[in-house]
Amino acid sequence: MKKKLIIYSSLGAILIIALVITGLYFAYTKGYIRMNYPSFEEYPVQGIDVSHHQQTIDWGKLDKRSVQFAFIKATEGGNHKDSLFQENWRLAIHHNVPVGAYHFFTFCKDGDAQARNYIHYVPKDSIDLPPIIDLEYGGNCQQENRKEDIIAEIAKFIEILENHYQRKVLIYTTNEFYKNYMIEQFVDNPIWIRDIVSKPKLPDGRKWLFWQYTNKGKIEGIKTNVDLNAFAGTREEFDQLIKKD
Repeated sequence: MKKKLIIYSSLGAILIIALVITGLYFAYTKGYIRMNYPSFEEYPVQGIDVSHHQQTIDWGKLDKRSVQFAFIKATEGGNHKDSLFQENWRLAIHHNVPVGAYHFFTFCKDGDAQARNYIHYVPKDSIDLPPIIDLEYGGNCQQENRKEDIIAEIAKFIEILENHYQRKVLIYTTNEFYKNYMIEQFVDNPIWIRDIVSKPKLPDGRKWLFWQYTNKGKIEGIKTNVDLNAFAGTREEFDQLIKKD
């Protein structure tokens, strides 16, 4: 009898633990749980990054304090443009939100072609924030390339954009990609780092400029979860960053 009670108790405990884990996972994936909540006192300038995944955005409803800037997906690879880039760009500017445009860099296309794709769609005269290259493994092609070749193509892309826009390219990346490719590379380029678990600390001690701290943000005017970001400096430093040359 005692053995049966022990077995039933153990099974009940396992079931409860499984239900708790399942509930936490559901809450996290649905955006009910976030790990990072950086304060406006520590990070007074915060904003969003968006693409077609956020669907049609009501830019007029966005909270001004939470959306002090917007990084908008423009292009990907050698010939793809985000389907909502021009709409997001136009409406963000209309509502006086400082804008930057990012390009998802694919390892399957050369840097020259990808830079031309970005330049074709991102207007030089209305960009407030630095041009951005998105470097990550997620969603990228599975083609095997040598590390040196990937770095060389990234360097081509960055050089072409910097010559065209006359601004240093901002590099968005993940901790994993940074450790494998970015240490001692592109040291003059500012970093926008993704860390949705804790405050980021780059392995080589390099400072970051922007921090993507969650992909589970909730903002009125956006139907879906949205990425939230913090700027490392003061409001005055941000204003200097968005000044056009």
